[in-house]
Amino acid sequence: MRWTPPRPAHQEDVIPTPIKPASWTYAESFVPEDEVLAAARARAEEVGVAPIGSGGGAALRFLASAIDARAVVEIGTGTGVSGIWLLRGMRSDGVLTSVDIEAEHQRLARETFADAGIPSQRVRTIAGAALDVLPRLTDGHYDLVFCDGDKAEYAAYLTEALRLLRPGGVVVFDNALWHDRVADPAQRDEETVTIRDLGRAVIEHEGLVSVLLPVGDGLLVAKKEWLAETE
Repeated sequence: MRWTPPRPAHQEDVIPTPIKPASWTYAESFVPEDEVLAAARARAEEVGVAPIGSGGGAALRFLASAIDARAVVEIGTGTGVSGIWLLRGMRSDGVLTSVDIEAEHQRLARETFADAGIPSQRVRTIAGAALDVLPRLTDGHYDLVFCDGDKAEYAAYLTEALRLLRPGGVVVFDNALWHDRVADPAQRDEETVTIRDLGRAVIEHEGLVSVLLPVGDGLLVAKKEWLAETE
């Protein structure tokens, strides 16, 4: 009989020690930002926009690179911080379609893209409400959809993203932890409940493979699976 070493008692009950602030800060700044992103963040502060953090931005770049993204939709242009991270991960011939209700923010974002040397043909900015713009985009054409718009509309963004994504494409939601409110069941405001319900919908969707990344304010990531056609 082959001997099997005993498993430590209550191994399944072991819970890792919560990450220390110093380690969290180290991880968030692991991929450094340059002067282009610093200038974009300064513009964001001037107009009262809260862009994605450096850790979340690095995750966006990684995801875009990992799936060799050529066509990406961004909901919430801001001043171009997340757009720069996405473009730096996409293919060199990739096109970012960025939607924002504030045309002035998009003007500032175009300054950011110009500062970064991004050719103008690689970015298509569309000013308007996301739920008015998204239905006009092509079904199954996109590799990645990044959502950082109105939190109350997140469930509707998921519906649109599933239509827009090709099989194997990825949808990403920023603020998935919503300032530590989502994990607290006592928090019942509309935005928190919407984001909490979104997480439940994603995890229960049979056509999605998902993960919640604790970077920044939380990134909810889901891949649209290749499903066999049924007759």
